[in-house]
Amino acid sequence: MAASQITLSEQLKNVPTNVRPTVKAAIKTVKKAAPKADEITYRSGPPRSSSAMWKLVRYSVGGANVVGVGTFTNHSTLFFYRGRELEDKSGLLQGTGKDSRYVTLRGPADAEQPAVKRLVRQAFQLARG
Repeated sequence: MAASQITLSEQLKNVPTNVRPTVKAAIKTVKKAAPKADEITYRSGPPRSSSAMWKLVRYSVGGANVVGVGTFTNHSTLFFYRGRELEDKSGLLQGTGKDSRYVTLRGPADAEQPAVKRLVRQAFQLARG
């Protein structure tokens, strides 16, 4: 591990306590869907603005980013690097970027929804080709 790399457990210590359970639930959902995915923490700290997302960790397969976990002051987010390509029958995906999409998580139960789990599994299947 590079000296400048921060561990996920260190990142989680700095996450506001009101959103920490949601972040942990999101991470658990991703790890359950893809236990062998590479876990890469971001080297960033909490943002200065409450409207900015704090990217905490991303998961990749074969060097390609698949899904990331970020947080705001009052909610967390699962963001999908190839979200535009996902089939979202539930209507959970948000965003209009060129490729990425995200799902807002207002509490731990949101990360455990079957529709969210399906999106995460689908994202990893897409990445594996």
